[in-house]
Amino acid sequence: MLERWTHTLRTWPYTFGVLLAAGIGLTAIGLSNYLGIALKDPEGFLGPAYVRLPLIGLFFFALGVIPMAIRRAGWRNIWRGTKEIVHDEWSWSRVGHIATGLTTFYICYVSYRNIKGFLPILREGVNFDTMLSGWDYWLMFGNHPATLLHDLLGTGISAQVLATVYVSYLMLIPLTLGAFLVLNRDYSLGAWYATTLSLNWVLGTISYYIFPSLGPAYSSPSMFADLPDTGVTNLQYSLFVNAAQNLENPTQAPIWGIAAFASLHVSVTFTAVLFFQRTDQAKWAQIVAWVYFVLTVIATVYFGWHFIADDVAGAFIGWISVALGGWATGNGFWHQKHHKVQLTAEGDDAGDGSASSTVANPA
Repeated sequence: MLERWTHTLRTWPYTFGVLLAAGIGLTAIGLSNYLGIALKDPEGFLGPAYVRLPLIGLFFFALGVIPMAIRRAGWRNIWRGTKEIVHDEWSWSRVGHIATGLTTFYICYVSYRNIKGFLPILREGVNFDTMLSGWDYWLMFGNHPATLLHDLLGTGISAQVLATVYVSYLMLIPLTLGAFLVLNRDYSLGAWYATTLSLNWVLGTISYYIFPSLGPAYSSPSMFADLPDTGVTNLQYSLFVNAAQNLENPTQAPIWGIAAFASLHVSVTFTAVLFFQRTDQAKWAQIVAWVYFVLTVIATVYFGWHFIADDVAGAFIGWISVALGGWATGNGFWHQKHHKVQLTAEGDDAGDGSASSTVANPA
């Protein structure tokens, strides 16, 4: 019996993710009790995380099931077709894996946001903006990279485009997570992506505490005074107001949301790029992911969210998260197996998820 349980824990793709969620979750609870500040659920574009994640899961469930039901039984018999698809494709094991992925992600994300919120209390008076800014000036031969970008790209339409890219990140994470967890039929790949994103939150939290910093937009605001009103500048102002309220009354104010090192915008978008490549997504999708990543990096500096070192550290966090997540879920470490994600499709066996990906030896 013990050997069987040990084997199950070793081979279950979510073992590491569950331990990771338990570790950061208990840390958040412990710090909350120590500081006397209640844990808060961060709001998002669809409300609290515990609301939007199940909604996104249901959205992708419908996206995967309804078209298949229509193809199988026609519009008039869509309900019968849906029941047949659910019976054939959706085992309790599959539902359990999806629920585990969403839950571990949720715990890690909420814990990350709250521990990040404790930063001005636990690291009070510690700030590395001057050092990080000095590195930027040194790398750019005495110029600030944001100023160079403003001169090169202008502050008109380019600001609006980069702001749209930057803000769209808020939807990138839940949508890609939902797609890889719900539509993909290889449980280990869904676990890989969920665990990789969770690692981003954990490693990002650690980096915040190693080098506490605000970022150029808050440490040198005059440098960005000429930028037009965009979704990004409005977000920056909102975070500034929240920060002021937090410093005055941390128990009642919204979660503190300002931290520069490392850039998790960069880490998560780079994670998506690497994951798209490792899972052999369509070439056009990989190209779009790379373009999105590059524009995100530019936007983080253009709007003063981050210093160059923040983005470099973010890229490293993304890379190590994909590698470590692959190892933890049985998908390889430095030399990952190459998987081609196969979404749910009528006529395929989906019971155990074992027939859901094409695996090729690494080149």
